[in-house]
Amino acid sequence: MRKTAVIIGNGKLHRDLSEIVDSAEFTMRFDEPTASAGMSGSRTNILVLGASGGTTQRGSAAPSFLESTAFKAAEKIVLACHPESVRKPRRRLRSLSPRERRAGDWVKRTIELVGTAGKEVRIMPPQFYIDGYAELGVTGCRIHQASASAGFFGIRYALSTLPACEWEVKLCGFSWEGATRHSWPDERRWVSDKIASGRISMLL
Repeated sequence: MRKTAVIIGNGKLHRDLSEIVDSAEFTMRFDEPTASAGMSGSRTNILVLGASGGTTQRGSAAPSFLESTAFKAAEKIVLACHPESVRKPRRRLRSLSPRERRAGDWVKRTIELVGTAGKEVRIMPPQFYIDGYAELGVTGCRIHQASASAGFFGIRYALSTLPACEWEVKLCGFSWEGATRHSWPDERRWVSDKIASGRISMLL
């Protein structure tokens, strides 16, 4: 029998999934989840943080973030994007923008905070970010116009580390809407393809 992994997005849940989540062998959450508070248990094996969003940077750079339920429960913190990868898909050899410099500073600050709290942290390599865009089909000029969400990179990371023969991966709390800069139609299609292939399923 395969083990169960539950990946919890930051969207609204329509029923209490706490028992299912806490009984799973693996769980993943994102940033500082609030919409699912009280309805998705507390188990958190991995907490994924984005690396370029202003809201994420402001929130996780604050000491209060260390006291959040998700952070305190997390066994490992994964930074979805290496600071160098923020500029990788964009125009070649141009200087970093102020936003990109802030992303690099945010990563350093986050590592310091996570280390102080005694948490393990992993930064995904730049190639992981680039390959993710290619897998979404976001290429050419579209790379300069859209960005993939931490949710997408988190799901992709989980699938790369949890063999299909051993793990049943379930998603909940994903609506594929929000920040306008994200390529939601591409992410929704990518997830639909994974569902059709039997690689993942939705926990409704």
